[in-house]
Amino acid sequence: MPDGNVLCTLCPHACRLADGEKGRCRGRLAQGKKLYAANYGRISALALDPVEKKPLYHFYPGSLILSVGTVGCNLSCQFCQNWQISQEEVETEEYSPSELVALAGQLQEKGNIGLAYTYSEPLVWFDFILDTAKLAKERGLKNVLITNGYLNPQPLSALLPYLDAVNLDLKGSDFFYRKHCGGRLDPVLTTARRLAGEVHLEVTNLLIPGENDQPAEIKTLVDFLAGLDRKIPLHFSRYFPQYNLAVPPTPLATLEEAYRLAREKLSYVYLGNISDARYSATFCPQCGALLVKREAYRIKTDGIKDGRCGQCGEEVDLIL
Repeated sequence: MPDGNVLCTLCPHACRLADGEKGRCRGRLAQGKKLYAANYGRISALALDPVEKKPLYHFYPGSLILSVGTVGCNLSCQFCQNWQISQEEVETEEYSPSELVALAGQLQEKGNIGLAYTYSEPLVWFDFILDTAKLAKERGLKNVLITNGYLNPQPLSALLPYLDAVNLDLKGSDFFYRKHCGGRLDPVLTTARRLAGEVHLEVTNLLIPGENDQPAEIKTLVDFLAGLDRKIPLHFSRYFPQYNLAVPPTPLATLEEAYRLAREKLSYVYLGNISDARYSATFCPQCGALLVKREAYRIKTDGIKDGRCGQCGEEVDLIL
């Protein structure tokens, strides 16, 4: 920039950084009038997880995926469930893209289908993910992104060709984003519109009592998703006190009401962080037959026959 600072164009925060400064995400560093990926190859968490844990319910149900995360985040959610790595500094290991892809390939014999970039906010790890996803794609591995969607359109367009599935957090109204997350809603909606129809998309909404759980706010979210595609799976997740927010847990009645409201316009709605298997099952929207039964991470797809509902023959909206 004319003043000697470096402008980061990765996300809507548009951080202007003096020499030696890091962006709000802690993943971008200005040095000598250049911008560097300070978190490149830094891994804080690595685990072979059920794909349902992401959560992704319509993407290779019952499969495992190598899940990997870095440090940092470009939002500052007061209720963050992974605040130890998103908001604090922790020890990390170093992996190159080729090393990570090689590990994912070795785990295919254990049922691994690819790589899920998750835990902290993966988009602040953009350069590493882009390099890794390209190699994974060449190897025939799937690339999955679990994200807040707070990214500018140009880098998103560069990453999209290598992505197979995304779970996108839609947290609440613009007021909610400004109050609790240090961000804005519009960029996330722009990301959602771009993803819909381009990759397999599922959406998560963490319901926090008194903050984003009002029927009017839930209806706004549902109307937006139905306008994109009524078949987008929506996961309402139960909130528990975390990090800097001490609001009591979400009442089950609130989750059930959200489920009822969403099912009026969306084909697939789920409730997470609860033990009732009825709300994690997938039913045929045509005839109501049980397609996929989920009890914890025990998955049964007995209701699906050759990619169709075993009862009415309707083609299922799952990638198998």
